[in-house]
Amino acid sequence: MLGPVYFYAIVGGGLAGLQLALRLKDDVFFKGKKIAIIDPSFKITKDKTWCFWEKGHGRWDALITAEWQKGKFISTIANEHLDLAPYSYKMLTSEDFFEYALAEIGKSKDFILIEDEISEIDPVTMKAIGKNKTYNATHFFDSRIPSAYYETNEHTKIYQHFKGYHIKSESPVFTTNQFTMMDFRLRYKNSTSFTYILPFSENEALVEYTFFTPFLTEETIYNEQLQHYISTYLKSDYYEITKEEQGVIPMTDFPFDKNNSDKITKIGTGGGWVKGSTGYAFKHTEKNISKIIENIKSGHEPSKDLFRKKYKIYDAIFLDVLARRNDKGEQIFSKFYRKNSVEEIFAYLDEETSFSEDLKIMFSLFDPEFIISFFRKFRF
Repeated sequence: MLGPVYFYAIVGGGLAGLQLALRLKDDVFFKGKKIAIIDPSFKITKDKTWCFWEKGHGRWDALITAEWQKGKFISTIANEHLDLAPYSYKMLTSEDFFEYALAEIGKSKDFILIEDEISEIDPVTMKAIGKNKTYNATHFFDSRIPSAYYETNEHTKIYQHFKGYHIKSESPVFTTNQFTMMDFRLRYKNSTSFTYILPFSENEALVEYTFFTPFLTEETIYNEQLQHYISTYLKSDYYEITKEEQGVIPMTDFPFDKNNSDKITKIGTGGGWVKGSTGYAFKHTEKNISKIIENIKSGHEPSKDLFRKKYKIYDAIFLDVLARRNDKGEQIFSKFYRKNSVEEIFAYLDEETSFSEDLKIMFSLFDPEFIISFFRKFRF
C-alpha cells in the first residue's frame, strides 16, 4: 500500500533523527512541510548516557543530569588532573532526551511519527519500503548503517564496547566535582581498556569498563573487571548496583559519507557521525545538523562539506595503529593527556584546529607505529 508523500522522511528516531527533527521544527523556513519520522518503536528506554564537553551554556542545559569542571586521567605512567575551563563536561540520559524531543515534536502538526521498519530506500523512485507500507518523500534522512559496513574487510574496525554499573556505595568513595576520563591501571590482557567514572555524589556514580579493541568480549569479562576495579581501586566491597548500561560503538574509517546523494542523506552512526578516534557523537551530531540546515537554506545538497578530509586521515591512521598494536593504547593516550592542555585536546577532538595546532598534537604522540600506519593507509 502506498502511503502519502512527505517533504522529508527521517528514517530512525534515535539521537540524530530526533535532533534533526527538533531543528527542523524550530526553523520557520521549514514550517508547513510535512515530515515523517519512521522508526520500529518510539518506546522511551533508559539504556544510554550521553556525555560531551562544551563552553558555557548550551542548548541542552535544561536536560543535563550532571556536569563537571574538573577531570582526571590515570595510567601506570601518568596521573593528570584536568582543569576543563573554559569547558564543562556534561551528561544527559537517553530517557530525558527522548521524553523532551518527542514531547516537543508532538506540538507540531507538521510531524507524524510512524512505527515501521524500513528495509530499503529506492533513490530513483524515492520510495522507502517498510514492513507495513511504502513511503514517498522528496528527501530521505537515513540513519540505518549500510550493509556494506558489515560486509567489507577493507577498512579498519575498532569497537568501543563497554558495560557500566550505576552504583551506590555504603561509604563515600567518589570525588564529586571530578570525573575520570580514563583510568588504565586495570587493563585486560594488553588491550586498550580502561575504567571511566562519572560521580554524582560521594556515594553514587556510573562506573564503566570500556574497551577500544578490534574484538568483542564476553559478558563475564566486563563484570569481572568492574568488580575488580570497585574492590581494588575504589576499595568498596559494599555497594548496590541500581542500573546497568551496555553498548557497542563503531570506531572506523569506513566511508559512510559515500552513501550521501542529492536525494538521500545518511545521518547518525549510519552517516559516519561518530568520531572515529573517540566514539563521541553527541556534539558532532549537533554540528552536522546545523550544517545540514545551513546547506538546505542555501540551496546546496544537505551533506555538502559535512566532513573535513584531514581529520578523516588523522582518525584512519590512529585506528590502524590501534588495530595492529592494541597494547599501545595506554601509552598513546598518556602522551595525549600529559603533553597537551585540555583546551588543545578538546579543540582537536572537536575538529576545530589549524594545521600548526594539528602538528603540535602529532609530535606529542610520536611513535614509529604512526609512520607505518600512514604508509599502510595512504599509498602514493
